[in-house]
Amino acid sequence: MSDAFSRLAPFIQEYIYHHQWTELRPIQIAACQVIFDTDAHLLITAATAAGKTEAAFLPVLTLLHANPAASIGALYISPIKALINDQFERLNDLLQETDIPVCHWHGDVSQTRKSKLLKNPQGILQITPESLESLLINKNNDLLRLFGDLKFVIIDEIHAFMGSERGCQIICQLQRLAKLTQKQPRRIGLSATLGDYSIAENWLRSGTENPVITPPMDGIKRQIKLAVEHFYISDEVDESEATDYEQYIFNLSKFRKCLIFANNRTRTESVIASLRQIATEQKLPDIYHVHHGSISASLRQAAENAMREANNPAVTAATLTLELGIDIGHLERVIQLESPLSVASFLQRLGRSGRRGEAADMRFICAEDKPLPEASLPEQIPWQLLQSIAIIQLYLEEQWIEPIRQIKYPLSLLYHQTMSILTATGELSPNALAKQIFSLPPFAAILKEDFQLLLRYLIDIGHIQHTEQGKLILGLAGEKVVRKFQFYAVFAEQQEYIVKEGATQIGSIVMPPAVGNQFALAGRTWEVVEVDFKKKAIFVKQSEGKASIYWRGGSGTIHTKVLQRMQQVLFENVEYTYLQKNALQRLRKVRHLVHQVGLDKQNIVLLEKGKCCIFPWMGTVAYRTLERLLNSYCRESLEITNVGGVNPYYLTIKLGKDKFKSLYHEISSLCEQRISSEDLVSTSEAPEIQKYDQFIPHPLLRKAFASDYLDMKELKQQVALWRE
Repeated sequence: MSDAFSRLAPFIQEYIYHHQWTELRPIQIAACQVIFDTDAHLLITAATAAGKTEAAFLPVLTLLHANPAASIGALYISPIKALINDQFERLNDLLQETDIPVCHWHGDVSQTRKSKLLKNPQGILQITPESLESLLINKNNDLLRLFGDLKFVIIDEIHAFMGSERGCQIICQLQRLAKLTQKQPRRIGLSATLGDYSIAENWLRSGTENPVITPPMDGIKRQIKLAVEHFYISDEVDESEATDYEQYIFNLSKFRKCLIFANNRTRTESVIASLRQIATEQKLPDIYHVHHGSISASLRQAAENAMREANNPAVTAATLTLELGIDIGHLERVIQLESPLSVASFLQRLGRSGRRGEAADMRFICAEDKPLPEASLPEQIPWQLLQSIAIIQLYLEEQWIEPIRQIKYPLSLLYHQTMSILTATGELSPNALAKQIFSLPPFAAILKEDFQLLLRYLIDIGHIQHTEQGKLILGLAGEKVVRKFQFYAVFAEQQEYIVKEGATQIGSIVMPPAVGNQFALAGRTWEVVEVDFKKKAIFVKQSEGKASIYWRGGSGTIHTKVLQRMQQVLFENVEYTYLQKNALQRLRKVRHLVHQVGLDKQNIVLLEKGKCCIFPWMGTVAYRTLERLLNSYCRESLEITNVGGVNPYYLTIKLGKDKFKSLYHEISSLCEQRISSEDLVSTSEAPEIQKYDQFIPHPLLRKAFASDYLDMKELKQQVALWRE
């Protein structure tokens, strides 16, 4: 055992002996050195299952044991409740022999447990950003007693927070606590998927003086097994028969511990319904589960328990909910339906399998409707297959992971924190409020006049009001917003209908089907018995057969480098070793097609009469910018009557007669002019994207959209690479 081991608290040494660890892992030794020997913040980056959680907690608990805090000593912030529950069990086990209590705090935790902590604040508090916001608002007078001697803040899965308003919210919360306690606790960030460490380090230390140390980790070369297969899905298949696609997934997951990732809830539901049907026909046991945000907590828990159970096969289809580091035991295989959105997501998912020194095993399955003979060129390209290959190659060749894009104008959060601070304090002078807001790092780019404009607007719409003494307090309209528990979250939650079978909650869906209709949820088919519109409840009974249900899914943002690598996949003459028979045939076929039409020599191709297609090979943000450039500046000169396409893969345009030859030069010359992103947002629009954008003055919304959702600079760089 190392020198780091001898410095750990005796109860931790006992625990390590008892659990027969033969040594501390490199990341754990490195973390001990930073925590014990410096005052720096710490960023722990290591692969899934490399022992990051222990690396953070072993030295922190040692210091809290030697020098107990006079309040809560360590705050652990997690993106999801399931991760808190998981870590709570692990920590409880570790802390059994000590007097350091651990308390988890979220919507599912009983009031009794919470009251106990409020009465006697000590030890470790595990919490989500939303529950922490609730404490900042509702326990404002107790905060000093609760956090006055806070020594450490551990933020798990920081890549899930950075670049989002929720991540900015955490930084605001930590700054508000530090201002109140006059104390800046040390911060520890954990992540398995970070590309550029400096971006994460800057985020982690926001608003503090201390540096961040990221111990270098020799990338332990993991063995990985990858396979990519492709299927056409025909509409003419008999519903009662399993397709080749479904049978293939069934065979890959049969008798195994297997996690299936899909990019939306609809797909998780349909795949599990199909697998269950095949198992029933083959008289095999039902080992199938669904795990996503619209499934009730008890059914999600049942899925997690089934996955943890040793030596018993279990198959769960999930969205992002199981991408993060919840411990679901030893997984034999991960199946990915379609392509993940990012290399980071691929790595998170790959890391779920192949623990205990075994090879990580991940199978990609891309399915598409068979293109009709008369389909246009872009519709004949298997985009998901290309994206899967590109993402795999970017990781294998360069170990590249997307850098996280920071938000410059988090206006929805600006509204949220303004209202939160006012609610917590009761009343403040405009100057005192502005001083508090501008001390929060996420608002560094907000101008004083922008904030004045927001305050005047909030007074106009009754969200805040002046007292006779000239102070600001909540207005009546503002009270209605902040008094709901949904206010604590900065992300919008869809108001879904609860689905119940008798007294058992199954989950929730957005739109209620009519009585007598069927839909799928939690991998089963249900018939609607009754809909209670007032209580937003749907009562159901179980039904036979397969049905479908559709959620509105978010599409996310794809990076330009992924699109550029997709372009390379299409034009390079490489046959990747992991491609299975169908996938290889499909790739050969599309390569032959694009060479025939000369797509390797030009970015703009003439389709049928008067219609053309741009293949921009740029990411979501630059594509969106190009679309606006065409609509704003080319519509008249090129007689454009229609702009369509699929972001970020291709753009189709209907042009005036003989205008095709001018299109490339028009776009190219526009990119040489001094057009800014602001010029692409018209004064008549106000894009409401985030939760509280409806309460933001329109000029500010336009400014934020131009900065955070468009990128003229990147568009110009990419168009310069186009082939005429």
